[in-house]
Amino acid sequence: MTQDTSSQGFVYLVGAGPGDPSYITLRAVQCLKLADIVLYDYLVNPRILEHVHSGVECICMGRHGVGKLWRQDEINAECIKLAREGLVVVRLKGGDPAIFARAAEEASAFEAAGVGYEIVPGITAALASGTCVGIPLTHRDKASAVALITGHERNRKGEASLDFEALAKFPGTLVFYMGVTTSRNWTVALQQYGMPSDTPVAIVRKISCPEQVTVRCTLGEVAERFEGNNRIRPPAIVIIGDVVGDNDLNSWFEQRPLFGQRILVTRAASQSDEFSRKLSQLGAEVVLQPAIEILPPENYQALDRVIESIIDMKWIVFSSSNGVQYFLNRLLEIGFDTRHLAQAKLAAIGPGTASALEDFNLKADLLPQQYRAESMVEALAPHVAGEKVLLIRASRGRDILPLGLRDAGAEVEQIVVYRSEDVKMLSPSTTEAVKQGIDWVTFTSSAIARSSIGLLGEHLQGLKSVSISPITSETMRGLGFEPTVEAKQYDLDGMIQAIFDYAGS
Repeated sequence: MTQDTSSQGFVYLVGAGPGDPSYITLRAVQCLKLADIVLYDYLVNPRILEHVHSGVECICMGRHGVGKLWRQDEINAECIKLAREGLVVVRLKGGDPAIFARAAEEASAFEAAGVGYEIVPGITAALASGTCVGIPLTHRDKASAVALITGHERNRKGEASLDFEALAKFPGTLVFYMGVTTSRNWTVALQQYGMPSDTPVAIVRKISCPEQVTVRCTLGEVAERFEGNNRIRPPAIVIIGDVVGDNDLNSWFEQRPLFGQRILVTRAASQSDEFSRKLSQLGAEVVLQPAIEILPPENYQALDRVIESIIDMKWIVFSSSNGVQYFLNRLLEIGFDTRHLAQAKLAAIGPGTASALEDFNLKADLLPQQYRAESMVEALAPHVAGEKVLLIRASRGRDILPLGLRDAGAEVEQIVVYRSEDVKMLSPSTTEAVKQGIDWVTFTSSAIARSSIGLLGEHLQGLKSVSISPITSETMRGLGFEPTVEAKQYDLDGMIQAIFDYAGS
């Protein structure tokens, strides 16, 4: 049932996919951007919630042994109540809402209550297995059919609704969901009806997540893998059939160079996308915990004055991509365009800042050999004697650039185009990740290092760290924290390479 949501509440039952935040569908993202409130299952990757607008409340439906665990009837009632209040509700579920996720029960409740809803499909765990584990669920020689089976049936007075005799003879691949605690029951039943005990099996835990684990065994060994001190714990699916023995495909997912590494990214939220994307593509689990918040200036009077009189400037120096965005966006907002800068040459501290200029169809005339203030002074010094130079900067930072350029004979004016303020509290997702264990923490500036070390405190003990530059490393040491590695190239790619080099050594 779909309807106009402009004047009354509505519920979207949305599939979040198997775990990897990039596996969410475009329609799911669209729904999250519409949400007034999100009710999500604990298995949903918290990074998916980044698609929700700032200030929208996101409520976890609980997990076993941690906080309140919402019953299904409570979830249904809450969705209906919120929709009747005129809110757009996103009920966010792991995998696909219609595959062992009780979408039918929720939809029936909405139908009965007269609440409009839409079901948005997601990638279910079984379908993701072929991609992330290298097991083709279908194969022209080995499996012409696939059966998705729950290992945790609803209680029907002790009677199983599954036909294990038919499943034992099924001409294809069986995939069991939620069968960890009942594995001895269904594996014995399959064998009793004739499925060989040496049938190939793959157990996949947390599919498509950075901590994905794949264990290959036989049908007769499955129950043992779920028992004892070293048992495999939920969530896990079990794939049974000849396709498991097919070695034509490899698990590229688990072979990525940073697979299994949990990396804490401390950049401001507005700057973290590119870095996080690169780390994720290399297999890392990224935990986002901004150490600083980037804010506009308290007022624009000084900035507007500088923009209006910029005709006298011979060089404009940008020391960050944030500076580019805040300065040029304001220039456009007050009625100018980039032709207003025609008389000036542009200097960028590094390739990221130069790329931000390119987003405005501007090209940097100068980049220093090393992406730091000292190198920028050295590069600009031969060109600025007797010239007016404008420095675009944050509310805090080192004074190397203005002092060095004045020593070179430049007439320097500085303008603060954005504020940088420390974040005071860890997010709940970061706190949870710290409990689970962080492998690396990243420091991309001295300001971020100072804020991060204060924010994380004793949680930093035992963690490996990567510093973007000698200046940042010096700040870290001054705070009693020695960097594990330091980038040789002072940018994000250099930090990633430093992690690689450490692993290789």
